[in-house]
Amino acid sequence: MTATPIDLFGSFIHLGQSGQVRAERPVFDPESDGWQVMTFRVETDADVHADHWEIHSAADEVVACLTGGIRLCFRPERPGDEEEEIKLAAGAAVIVERGRWHRIALDAPSDIMSIVVARGSRLERRTAA
Repeated sequence: MTATPIDLFGSFIHLGQSGQVRAERPVFDPESDGWQVMTFRVETDADVHADHWEIHSAADEVVACLTGGIRLCFRPERPGDEEEEIKLAAGAAVIVERGRWHRIALDAPSDIMSIVVARGSRLERRTAA
């Protein structure tokens, strides 16, 4: 078998439980088992669904800012509390604990990488405080 280059912005990398690694169509599948490595070029908040909270129940998530600048926002755990924010510059990453509602907002056009088990992930529209 000959190794071939993979366009990280045109494919997701699936890390199967059996140890098999394959490139797949870039579709986020909340029914999928195994880890997904996803890389995105984003220019606006709409590109990262900043108007939605997301949660991953099967595993922690790594969110990495490869270029540009992003903010990782965490939903308040108690009513009346403020959102928590972590700024990520190019080359920085953060681990989002399993079961923690979060969203991404952009400070600049960016390249972002996410590593997560998609199974059981959900989105919920963000409402104004």
